[in-house]
Amino acid sequence: MTLETAFPLSRRNALAGLAALPLLGCARVGPATTGPVPATALFPPVADSLDSLARRSGRRWGSAINWNAGTAGASIQNPRYTDIIRAECGVVVPENELKWQAVRPAPERYDFARMDAIAGWAAANGQALRGHTLLWHRPQWFPEWLNTYDYGANPVREAERLLTDHIRTVTERYRGQITSYDVVNEAIDHDTNAAIETSMSRAMGSPEAVLDLAFHTARDQLPEGELVYNDYMSWEPAHAAHCKDVLRLLEGFRKRGVPVDALGIQSHIEIFSLDPASGVGPYREREWRSFLDEVVAMGYRLLVTEFDVKDKALPSGIAARDAKIADYTRRYFDLMLDYDELGDVLAWGMVDRFNWLQGFAPRDDGLEVRGTPYASDYGAKPMRRAIAGALLAASA
Repeated sequence: MTLETAFPLSRRNALAGLAALPLLGCARVGPATTGPVPATALFPPVADSLDSLARRSGRRWGSAINWNAGTAGASIQNPRYTDIIRAECGVVVPENELKWQAVRPAPERYDFARMDAIAGWAAANGQALRGHTLLWHRPQWFPEWLNTYDYGANPVREAERLLTDHIRTVTERYRGQITSYDVVNEAIDHDTNAAIETSMSRAMGSPEAVLDLAFHTARDQLPEGELVYNDYMSWEPAHAAHCKDVLRLLEGFRKRGVPVDALGIQSHIEIFSLDPASGVGPYREREWRSFLDEVVAMGYRLLVTEFDVKDKALPSGIAARDAKIADYTRRYFDLMLDYDELGDVLAWGMVDRFNWLQGFAPRDDGLEVRGTPYASDYGAKPMRRAIAGALLAASA
């Protein structure tokens, strides 16, 4: 498959091609030229980092990274991985190291050793740092001690103490380095379509009391910080009901005067079947735009916080699969980057081998999921060029 068929020419790609021509030495394309625009003219050269392309439209490109005791993985201790991060990214986010399970092993004890290592690496390598997350409000992601905690004779006051102490401790420790936090992550109950109950919400009287206090405490700590509600969603039909639940949650924040600045859209986009019309995974472009329009109309900004692609429905052949993934990626970012309210864009890892989808959403044929911009041999893939083209077009 040629790049021309893998990446059909769109309005945005046409703009990207025009903007990229001087960079690629193709300035002679003009009235005398016949035939399709060369595929190389549709995308910027690899030498332009994704972050430098994102900054042309006032954004940053980034990725999750983690701490690891060895030299493998999406780790600050893996030099091949960190070479990609330094070359492509302007901001990083810890994959797990700032979650409650990692930093608070007991009610009155914190352990920041791994998070401190990531923060130190980011500072030494010119990377901004996001915070994920101050509260993942789901029982299965609480430390066990919090699920079974005895809140005593005054449960409201004790729950408030636990939560505010946590947020103040974390934000003080990384004051001046982390200015954007996923304050609350994934707070909706799939069965009730409402905010989820936890030991903390039962102690305080409602889930909303917990979420509101988390944001108010974060605002007190970070008057100029970016406070984000982060949740999984994207434009697949399967996410329609969840998007409605998120809208209700966001509307509630606004009615109660909760200081939430932005919606973090995780964007683990999924090709779960092939659409005969487009040849890629089905997606709800009109409905997704309507959802985003409602979010920004409430005054929220947007971030893409955890981007990758689930490729379970695609054929095993690498060339054909990579082309479909790149096409689907391009379509998604062409839409997302239409929104001036969209800020930073982060992948949930940059190399296939270390992406969480290998275990979370494996392929039936046992092959690697190819859902990130770089292959397991650390080589750039068509997805990377698709992202670069979308970012360049956004700046035009």
